[in-house]
Amino acid sequence: MALKGLKVIEFVGLAPGPFCGMLLADFGATVTRIDMNPRNSLDVLQGGKRSLALNLKQPKAINVVRSLCRSSDVLIEPFRPGVMEKFGLGPTVLLSDNPRLVYARLTGFGQTGTHAARAGHDLNYVALSGVLSMLGRKENKPTAPINLLADFAGGGLMCAFGILAALVERHHSGKGQIVDHAMVEGAAYVGSWLYRSQSLPVWGKARGENILDGGAHFYDTYETKDGKFVSVGAIENKFYRLLLEGLGLDPDLPQFEEEEQRRQLFERTFRTKTRDEWMEIFNGKDACVFPVLTPDEVETYKHNRERNVFVDYRQSEGDVLVPTPAPKLSRTPARSGATAVERGELEMAEEILGEIGIDREELVKLYEDDILLLSNRPKM
Repeated sequence: MALKGLKVIEFVGLAPGPFCGMLLADFGATVTRIDMNPRNSLDVLQGGKRSLALNLKQPKAINVVRSLCRSSDVLIEPFRPGVMEKFGLGPTVLLSDNPRLVYARLTGFGQTGTHAARAGHDLNYVALSGVLSMLGRKENKPTAPINLLADFAGGGLMCAFGILAALVERHHSGKGQIVDHAMVEGAAYVGSWLYRSQSLPVWGKARGENILDGGAHFYDTYETKDGKFVSVGAIENKFYRLLLEGLGLDPDLPQFEEEEQRRQLFERTFRTKTRDEWMEIFNGKDACVFPVLTPDEVETYKHNRERNVFVDYRQSEGDVLVPTPAPKLSRTPARSGATAVERGELEMAEEILGEIGIDREELVKLYEDDILLLSNRPKM
């Protein structure tokens, strides 16, 4: 795999950090989670990673982490500014130990600025990015797309990109560096096109009244006879003509006139057939009409099966639906950590600690001294 040989230390946090580590692990990096809970069921993205639970209040635990970082390429930490420094694991210390280390700091507001030390979540970060003000129907308040924009797109994904950029630069300089990634900035950067396209005719009106934000009848979702939905994205006129044809309407209807009347016409028309009946009509037409699939439908959808968009249920974590890594690389494809064989805490602890010269006897001593955290006492 493309990142095989890359060694990553991931301090466990909420969604963005584990997602960042998952991206690197799925593409071949050896990712070692540093947790403070030997059984962390809240982290659903830990498949394919190794885990080591340590009591970071103990100085010897800090020494273990420093030893691991000396031979690692990347560290990911999700804490507020100053937390890692209090542990004695700040970038000054670890980059002194290992000048090649890429030290990634993934936070909501960044390491500096008025809000740097404050708590927040995805919704708050998207709000400060300005993007939230653009999202939502005209009759409703601003609405976030769950926690996708800041936590994942602008958070974990952008941080992984920063890490890889720093690694490429290290190839030339031989030096690591700090990646200071704030989700406010990541969400704003993901929204670059939204900001830089404001002079285009697709904008110019209030939220929810523009072509791409629900203000156009030809770019929206519609309910069908069976209570399901279809997505319609017929922006270009040639596609709009095919849309009208498929709906059994006059193909010469003007696209940009009588918006409200046309929307009501579309709503009435789509309710005359089931979603699958509409798909039978539109499957052969380039009208930009596709079904809105639910989670229990996506894995069996023909195109998704052909492209292996989701990991086969039999290879993943029970009955949990797991997307396959993207993009697809031709020579060194990624593999979802969800397909990895689950390993025991002790087995992983022995492997990780063995890499820094700690044998079974020392491991047991670390457990007895409340430094290594395990669900069960290891045997000698």
